[in-house]
Amino acid sequence: MGPRKATFWKQVMDGITAKKILFLLLGAMICTFGIHNIHQRTNITEGGIIGFMLLMEHWLHISPAYITPLLDAGCYILAFKFLGANFIKLSVIATMFISGFYKIWELFPPMLPDLSSYPLIAAILGGIFVGVGIGLIIRQGGSGGGDDALALAISHGLHWKLSRSYLFTDVVVLLLSLSYIPVNRIIFSLVTVTVSSHLIDWIKKYKTRNDNSGQ
Repeated sequence: MGPRKATFWKQVMDGITAKKILFLLLGAMICTFGIHNIHQRTNITEGGIIGFMLLMEHWLHISPAYITPLLDAGCYILAFKFLGANFIKLSVIATMFISGFYKIWELFPPMLPDLSSYPLIAAILGGIFVGVGIGLIIRQGGSGGGDDALALAISHGLHWKLSRSYLFTDVVVLLLSLSYIPVNRIIFSLVTVTVSSHLIDWIKKYKTRNDNSGQ
């Protein structure tokens, strides 16, 4: 029984290091800090799972701490056959961190000024928080949420380019968000999506360049 447990634990921990855990934790902290202190206060939403989470929070008054793991789990189950085991494990850990930090930030009053009167600044700053946070998580080989898993599933199922799959989920969620966000605010949401997506892509490619240079 002992060797079996050791083998099982080794399989579970394969590909997971203290460094990866640290960056997953840091990414989750940065991302959720921006969403809680900027996006939720200014009604500037994100696309994909983040945007859908904010949509559900607005209409159903359910904490993101509970919504996020449910949405992510559904996306991971949908895309499981397209993703490696390490991706799933790291993504689950990141989701737990993200959910935990949402609960932590909810215990404190707002830590940033209310930027509702400055939507462009809010869109750019919010996009930076999300882009850096999610980018750090993706660098470790995981996902900051179900967006990546969902986009990959759509890409494989419909034979679309991955970028088109991301755009599709973002646009659908932003259109649904018109039910509580004015059109002019949705424009700023497009700004924050653009900023965050470019930052995520840049951080991911930066890691790849470093890896290649070290080989």
